Amino acid sequence: MALPQQFGGNRPPYQGNNNRRQFNRGYQQGPRRNERIKATEVRVIGPDGQQIGLMATRDALQRARDYGLDLVEIAATAHPPVCRIVDYGKFQYEESKKQKKQKATTTKMKEVKLRPRCDVHDLMIKVKRAENFLYHGHKLKLILSFRFRELEHPEVGYDMMKRAIQELAHIGTPDYQAKLMGRSMSTTLTPVPQNKRKLIHNSAPVEVTDDDDDEDEDDGEE
Repeated sequence: MALPQQFGGNRPPYQGNNNRRQFNRGYQQGPRRNERIKATEVRVIGPDGQQIGLMATRDALQRARDYGLDLVEIAATAHPPVCRIVDYGKFQYEESKKQKKQKATTTKMKEVKLRPRCDVHDLMIKVKRAENFLYHGHKLKLILSFRFRELEHPEVGYDMMKRAIQELAHIGTPDYQAKLMGRSMSTTLTPVPQNKRKLIHNSAPVEVTDDDDDEDEDDGEE
């Protein structure tokens, strides 16, 4: 015969977590809408995006119903909260599009590679590429590589790096002075605020892809 201890002794039977069930019933993903809006007064934006003004929440809800739409709380921390009369399904779709766009524009580190003795034409090709990266809001790493004999004159590399940074001064600021380590020197540039970015070397911005970096060049000894 089984002992009482094997089945929990004399403890009362489990009654379930009533608080959890109540929490789940009251939980709503996304912003409050319609009857779930708690404020007694709200600032209302109409379906056309124009402000209607302050209204009692019950009146705002009735107006949304008259339109056949929802009353959605879009700024819960405002005093009073701001609500918009909108189709909630369409509202969710637009919000998801915004989030996807924000993820797609995440800042990435892009690279542009230079040589100490590249001619003016080659340098400007690199500068145009770098300008486009910065215009799209990406951080930029400028890398200048030396071949063995070129290390005899590091000042040539410093001059080339300085010139590239000057050509990009309108759209990016260096985070630190270029440093020589081994056979290469590098620095990173941060784009200026978006409202100050402009193109000088490119006639129009070019779409940037994940693989759109400079390819490795031959580092062999001359």
